[in-house]
Parts: sequence; C-alpha cells; structure tokens
Amino acid sequence: MRVLPVVGVSACLSIGAILVSPARLPAKDTDPNLMAFTDSSGQLRTFSTGGAIDRDNPFFQNLGTNGRTCVTCHDPSNAWSMTPESLQARFDASHGLDPVFHDNDGSICEGVGGFSVADKRKDYGLLLSRGLIRVGLDVPSGAEFIIEHVDDPNHCGPASNDASLYRRPLPATNLRFLSAVMWDGREPDLAHQANDATRGHAQAAQDLSAAQIQQIVDFESSIYTAQARDNGAGNLDAEGARGGPVRLSKENFFAGINDPVGLNPNGTPFDASAFTIFDSWTKLRSSHDDPMSELRASIGRGQQIFNTRAFTISGVAGLNGQTFSNGVTVPASISGTCTTCHDTPNAGDHSVKAPLNIGISDPDKAPYLPVYTLRNLSTQERVKTTDPGRAMITGKWADVGKFKGPILRALAARAPYFHNGSAATLEQAVDFYDTRFNIGLTASEKADLVAFLRAL
Repeated sequence: MRVLPVVGVSACLSIGAILVSPARLPAKDTDPNLMAFTDSSGQLRTFSTGGAIDRDNPFFQNLGTNGRTCVTCHDPSNAWSMTPESLQARFDASHGLDPVFHDNDGSICEGVGGFSVADKRKDYGLLLSRGLIRVGLDVPSGAEFIIEHVDDPNHCGPASNDASLYRRPLPATNLRFLSAVMWDGREPDLAHQANDATRGHAQAAQDLSAAQIQQIVDFESSIYTAQARDNGAGNLDAEGARGGPVRLSKENFFAGINDPVGLNPNGTPFDASAFTIFDSWTKLRSSHDDPMSELRASIGRGQQIFNTRAFTISGVAGLNGQTFSNGVTVPASISGTCTTCHDTPNAGDHSVKAPLNIGISDPDKAPYLPVYTLRNLSTQERVKTTDPGRAMITGKWADVGKFKGPILRALAARAPYFHNGSAATLEQAVDFYDTRFNIGLTASEKADLVAFLRAL
C-alpha cells in the first residue's frame, strides 16, 4: 500500500485505496491548515481557510456501495484530481482491486472489468494511461441532432446510454473561482454535484442528507491548491513573487470579474494582464551563472507571454460570432492573448459561464476514443467528434464540442491536460495552442510558457 506525505490529514480512505499518513515538514509548514506533497516539479500545497483538514468530513467517507469516497478520484497529492502515474501505482499495489477500478465508470467499456490482473489492466486502459472516467449521457429529448454512427476503436458493445464519453476528473479545489460546474456545465451548483457524484460514481443507494451535502460543499469551498516550490526556481513566493495557495485564497473573485466582452457587472474594462503572481520576476536579470535566477526570470517571461503575446483568435465557437447578453457581438476574427479566454485573475478559468470549442474533441486529437458522427436534423450537416460536450446537455447544434476552461492553478501535479487527457505534458498543451492559433512561438518562448504554467 502506497504511503503519501501529507500534513494535516491521516486516514485510510477506503478498502484498497491510498493510505494517507502524516509527514514531517519544515517548521514553517506545520500549520494544520496546510498540507504538502512532493511532485515532479517541486512541492504542491493545499491551504484550508476553514481550519485543519477534517478527515471525518463526508468528503472522506465511504457513502456509496462500491468502496469509493470523493478522495478516490480527487487525490490531494494530484491537486485533488488523479494522474496515470498514481493510478498505476494504486493498480499495482492492489492488483487492480482499488475501488477506483470499478466497471460502473472506470472501465473502457460499460460493465466490463476482467477478473485477472492482466484483463483488468487492459479493461481499465484509458483510466491507467490517461486518467479518464467514462461518462454515459443520452442525447436530450428534442435535440437538434442525432448520433448517426459510432466508430469505436475499443470495440465496446451496446451501452445503456447513447454515448460513452471519457473525461478527466476536475480538481475538487480552488472552487470559489468556478463559473461553471463540470466540463459541460451540467451541474447547477456544487451541492447537486456532490449528491450526483455520490449516487453515480460511488453508486450510493440513497441521496446524501442535506447536512452531508453542506459539509462537502463547505470543505471543497475552503481549500486552495497551488504549486509552492519549484525544483529549479525555489520558493515561489521569493523576491516579491506571490505563488502558493495562501496568496491564492486571498484573490478577489465574482462572476465577470475580468470578462473580455464587457460582462463585468461593475463595468470595469477587461485587463489582459490577468496574471500578476510573478510580476516581480519579470524584472529579474537572467544569468547562466545563477540557474535559480535564470529560471525565475523564465517564469516571469512566461507570465508576460501569457498576458501580452497577441495572436489571431478565429473559429472558436462560443466566442467568434457570438452575441452575448449585453448585446456585444464578437467578430469572426479578433486579436487576443491567452487571457482573452483565461481571464479570471490569477486563477485562469472563464470568469463567466462561457463554454468554447477550440478543437480538442476533433477525432485526430484523441485517436484512442470513439468517434461520433452527429447529424443536424434541420440542415443535414454532419460533424465528427470524440465528445459532443455541452451539446449533450442543451441539445443545441451550436454547442457541439464546447467545454469550459478549467482553473489553471496546480497544473504541474495533475497531468494529462484537456478534458480528454490528449496532452500528456504541459509542453504538448503549449504546442496545441501554438499550432491551433498559429501563434509562432519560438522554442525559448515555449520553454518560458511551460516554466510559468508549471509554477502555478
């Protein structure tokens, strides 16, 4: 059984699951409101504004019938999500018996989970390789489209739902900055999500009580997670920088706080410099004789590129050609920066509910997933996609392939990226955007961007 270093929480989460044990940290990090983990980039920390982490909270309890808890898929050492590396370790330690490997949604095909370890490793291949959970959804009644054909590389048989969609678990942290709950925005709030997840993923026989739901929501709303130390750059709050979760917990947020199309309720204009964490490092002089200084300067340069590097944004459904509630219509082609979409200050998600289609669900981006051919019932137009996204909730043709932009903090600890895990590394994520929008980043600019994103 794997032992993880944690400050502030120790509990056996469920039979066959991870055993979380306390670990020793430097004196300044012994605050019971803090927990810390070593990750590939340095140190990840979670800070609780609600006091010491309460392991008796229902978030940590087995409230279903299959041995799962919320922590089964929202591992604090993985920034409250889960990664292929940690899943592979859990599989090996439990011989595939950890509750995460359950065929209600963990297996590639519905209801298929082999008995031998070799069979289970194959049947849970997308969970083990991409950290993907299967989500079964039906095309809504009265939808503007139908699913005309499915080309499934995994050769799954008939399922109980119209579509089997494979998605990464979103982090259960930094949730105060949310403008939409779930990748497709299908949950109205965290309370509904907590109950639906327990009924679905944990296969609970009954709804949670109002008290249990409130405890889970209060817990999730109180924790903030961010990278706190980088192996090369050192402490991310040094020399005037403001990295780490404590500073993050003090960031202001309200819906539309920095919206680029004028939806800020206070009328405050959009500020492209949405990230200011490493402002002081943008002034550092890099020196090859001082590797730490060089990397801090690189992180500062990466923040500047993220905020200010202009490129043409076109073909983004949900933005280009969209008319918003304030009457603003965005042209088919505009000049913008990364923060045009990642606009929430120092968090990086959409500050309003704004699902977008940037092409992540195009079949060539995830050849390991089923391809759905959708047909518009009015125009007979057809489109192929690995995930219809928001359209499976609204039934609208215009919503095909749309997803929300996730909160960007603590990226280093929760690869792979995008809803379908199609970018195994931050380098691949940056390459996707560079190609998709023809930004023309140089190798050094890409390295600076990756250094910045890794430090979030």
